[in-house]
Amino acid sequence: MLLLYSMKNPSFPEYTFSSDSGIMCLDMHMDHPYLVVVGHYDGNVAIYNLKKPQAQPSFRSTAKSGKHTDPVWQLPSASYNLAFDTPCPLPPLKGPPLHRGEVFSVQGCGTAFDFHKEIDYMFLVGTEEGKIYKCSKSYSSQFLDTYDAHNMAVDAVTWNPYHAKVFMSCSSDWTVKIWDHTIKTPMFIYDLNSAVGDVAWSPYSSTVFAAVTTDGKAHVFDLAVNKYEAICNQPVVTKKKNKITHVQFNPIYPIIIIGDDRGHVTCLKLSPNLRKMPKEKKGQEVQKGPAVEIAKLDKLLNLVREVKT
Repeated sequence: MLLLYSMKNPSFPEYTFSSDSGIMCLDMHMDHPYLVVVGHYDGNVAIYNLKKPQAQPSFRSTAKSGKHTDPVWQLPSASYNLAFDTPCPLPPLKGPPLHRGEVFSVQGCGTAFDFHKEIDYMFLVGTEEGKIYKCSKSYSSQFLDTYDAHNMAVDAVTWNPYHAKVFMSCSSDWTVKIWDHTIKTPMFIYDLNSAVGDVAWSPYSSTVFAAVTTDGKAHVFDLAVNKYEAICNQPVVTKKKNKITHVQFNPIYPIIIIGDDRGHVTCLKLSPNLRKMPKEKKGQEVQKGPAVEIAKLDKLLNLVREVKT
């Protein structure tokens, strides 16, 4: 089922759509938020139009129109029109330059991917074997780069919303790693003592991110406050054999939502100490904006680069 909620009434969904196949992932269109794209377990992709609430989607792929042969585990931003096939074994790259709507193949089972926020042709692909590939939509003859990232499957990979060089990955090998895509080794490594199901950058700070682990905990980091460990470790799921699978920040309010494999969605408000803003000094105005966020993260990365060299 596809359920859509409002923060005004999180107890009951405002929209409910049934499906004859399990829904594995979804995404709302960036420019047209009433369009919801979903990926199904049977390999189909469907589009629901919330302006026309009805039982059936406005569009659904078929075997004739080019459905996937395996479950669709993740969708790119709905502003793109790209196909991505997982988790079947994928052959080495070959063939002519890519165009929109074509399939990009990687060496291994694709598990996660993310498009760069500024360079629209660049994207990352995480695999079941633990490698991360930096790829380009411009051509498919080779990878831009390969990172020996993790010892187990890459569960999520995501670009930093402020810093164009930085991305983050997490894995079933218990670790979260932060990377500069121009360097083959991670800048920061965090061991969370349990498989990490998902990670998400904060939309309001370049140094804040959240991670969720299969032991039922949410971890919130702020590298500007403490670059060695989380500033908060919160048990979210108390029942045994219930794993947390996803986490996401609200783009405006200090709220995160967390999903688990029992079908529950938990909505949490960040406490004031987790969203402290810089204090104004007497006679000085606090600098804000993307440039400040980039400089803040750059300062931390430079410290790490000095240690590495």
